[in-house]
Amino acid sequence: MSESAEAFWHRYLGTLPAEHPHRDARPDTFAFGDSPSLANELAALVELGRKQATTSLPGEFTSQGLPLPAAGSVSIVTRADGSPVAIIELTEVRHVPFRAVDATFAAAEGEGDRTLASWQAAHRKYFQRVSARLGCAFGEDTPVICQRFRLVWRG
Repeated sequence: MSESAEAFWHRYLGTLPAEHPHRDARPDTFAFGDSPSLANELAALVELGRKQATTSLPGEFTSQGLPLPAAGSVSIVTRADGSPVAIIELTEVRHVPFRAVDATFAAAEGEGDRTLASWQAAHRKYFQRVSARLGCAFGEDTPVICQRFRLVWRG
């Protein structure tokens, strides 16, 4: 049986000094991607420290009534089965058109061969799937949310 996200969070809090700002944080819990295999692959990249960024569509949040990501937010990253693997903190959030994502950011996502071409191909497919589920179109000018994060704790 895997550890719950709540137990994982409390274990992390136990490592912090009393005055640490994360003691007052309310982390969200999520798995990357839209399939179990993608969630597990990306969680492993976070654990390794290779994945230090992610990109989302605003509708992925607004369709669920969730706030848009903001710098300073803390999250528990899980595998597809919900087992927690890491705690991350957003360090930078930018809203840009898909076509404006650059090679440096693509490399920070840590996926594939870390090139912009690879990033664009994979993310076009992903965002087309997500957009279809949300009932909207995806194109080169579609706004995306580029989020950089730091790995805070692996447990």
